[in-house]
Amino acid sequence: MLPHELFQHCPRCGQALTEPGNVKLTCPCGFHFYFNPTLAAAAFLQRDDGRFIFVRRERDPAKGLLTVPGGFVDIGETAEEALIREVREEVGLSIREIQYVCSLTNRYQYLGVTYPVCDLMFRAIAINPEAAIRGDATAEFVWRSLEEIEESELAFPSVKRGWALLRGS
Repeated sequence: MLPHELFQHCPRCGQALTEPGNVKLTCPCGFHFYFNPTLAAAAFLQRDDGRFIFVRRERDPAKGLLTVPGGFVDIGETAEEALIREVREEVGLSIREIQYVCSLTNRYQYLGVTYPVCDLMFRAIAINPEAAIRGDATAEFVWRSLEEIEESELAFPSVKRGWALLRGS
């Protein structure tokens, strides 16, 4: 289910809704609630030899597939701040020279709810890449060149799009 399909009552006045909104919930009390996408930030992290770190997902969605370190942007964080935090949580690395690559919409399914997401993809340099660890929700990590990765190994549409852009294809 998408979030807008879950709302049965107005979050302001509690009135039952006869027609849940698609992009905007409108209640007769005058309250409007916009169903905006969740933001996520992820990065293709490179080390000096040109290889990038990829993490194999430990759980669904996309369990067993490769992705790049990243995650959801928390309230009060910029995308870059969230990226720095998520990279530290997932692979234990600090990063520098953060560059925007692209954005892409995505749908992230979790516990029966499908979250519309806007993924912000970055490229960055890993500081002390030899210090990488297997962190949050990571089954393993591997360092590979972009050419050594097959599209079918990648987890999410946004990661596939960023990978293709960085490869120049």
